[in-house]
Amino acid sequence: MSVAVRAPAKVTLKRAALKGQPFTLPHFVSWSRDLVLDNGEHGRLEPFQCEFVADLFAGRPENWLILPEGNGKTTLVAGIVLYHAEFKPGAYVPVAAAARDQAEILYRQAEGFVLRTPRLNRIFRCFDGYRRIRHKKNRSRIQIFAADSRTGDGVIPTLAIVEEVHRHKDLSLYRTWTGKIRKRTGAQVVGISTAGEPYSDFEETRERIRLLPGATHKGTFTRAASEQIVIHDWAVPPKADITDMRMVKSANPFSGVTVETLAADFKSPTMTLPHWSRFKCNIPTRAIRSAITDVEWARAKTGVRIPKGVPIWLGLDVGWKHDTTAMVPFWARDAAFHVLGPATILIPPRDGSSLDPGEIHRALLAIHARNPIERIVMDITRAEETASWAAAELDVEVLEWSQSDGQATIDYEKFMTGLRTGVLHHTGDRGLTRHVMNAVSRMLPKGNTRFERPKSTRMGSDPDANVIDALVAAAMVNSKATTVAPAQRWGLAG
Repeated sequence: MSVAVRAPAKVTLKRAALKGQPFTLPHFVSWSRDLVLDNGEHGRLEPFQCEFVADLFAGRPENWLILPEGNGKTTLVAGIVLYHAEFKPGAYVPVAAAARDQAEILYRQAEGFVLRTPRLNRIFRCFDGYRRIRHKKNRSRIQIFAADSRTGDGVIPTLAIVEEVHRHKDLSLYRTWTGKIRKRTGAQVVGISTAGEPYSDFEETRERIRLLPGATHKGTFTRAASEQIVIHDWAVPPKADITDMRMVKSANPFSGVTVETLAADFKSPTMTLPHWSRFKCNIPTRAIRSAITDVEWARAKTGVRIPKGVPIWLGLDVGWKHDTTAMVPFWARDAAFHVLGPATILIPPRDGSSLDPGEIHRALLAIHARNPIERIVMDITRAEETASWAAAELDVEVLEWSQSDGQATIDYEKFMTGLRTGVLHHTGDRGLTRHVMNAVSRMLPKGNTRFERPKSTRMGSDPDANVIDALVAAAMVNSKATTVAPAQRWGLAG
């Protein structure tokens, strides 16, 4: 909502009659003009907001609004949830933010509307400590919280909002709520966000929605819809000039964002090009310079799958409490074509307890049942029992592989050489891809390079935003398998 109409010096308690029927665009536009913003002015919906609200009221179960930061998403959410709670008796509106600070912002925005707008102040009550707002008469309630999929299990909402979807670890909570609303006629889920990290669950889903049949692409705006879902997506096209302020402005439809304000932001000494690309242009962008580029990794993708029943080698990197445990199959079809199979990634509880060794055993048995494992390449530090179990139960040879700087630099060079020469390929599975994209390269004192995790996570609430264990496993098995004698190595093709 923009700042459009200045409030009178004295706010009257009586308002004009609302236009139209509830849950129609004219009615919502009329209702929103009563809201008092934090600068004392009244709000008015902008055209791009009207278009989204009209689609929302059309009744599709899922509704996505993807905008660069600074385009009033949180303000619009605050208005939508209050409106829904007023005109839907017995409504339950959970609003989920990925982190506590974002949940606080959401709550303050909605609370502010209630406290500043006399009519809303009479019908709503805010519970500050709980970030909860209740309608005093019709039993509707709004709950704003930092959440994950587990906290949404018992929720059957009439309208659910997932704020800044890109900040969530994945779409688990969104999918949980989408399943819940099917139990309630007319219930809806709204996902609102800015661009995320490439290859994330959010970005892969966003792209699938954008490519729905019949999607319309007008400059920087995309609208795609089916009976189930609609998306309104504003972003600078991938090949456009992101330093052209007029182009960037076209992807920022809010009237408060101008060519001049964008130019000032761009010139700020604290602005970085990745941040600009992601948060101002709404383009999926990594916050770090990864060791392996998008182009290098995409070029190595293959449609070839490891045939069922052929022997493989397996890279295994074991993590118990914080790191994940990753298993990556390696198959040499011939001297010039190696394939890394889909990674199996086991995530520890991350509640202070360790991963159950039985999960590792079961995962190894499942891989072995499809493709007999001939050798496992692993660092057995803190995983001696796993190595012993695999050797005894699977009757495989376990090759100890150090992760010291000296060995890690060899792994790095062999992996990068395999990619550059077109020998090493992968199947494009999301787990391995994400771990590869997480990795950075670190120059060692002697001038050698190794793969390393970023020093801090890039997606605050996501503990897996800097894990690279599947890449470590892949690099270890690739390094060892390409070191053995050729006759022994190519024998793996069966």
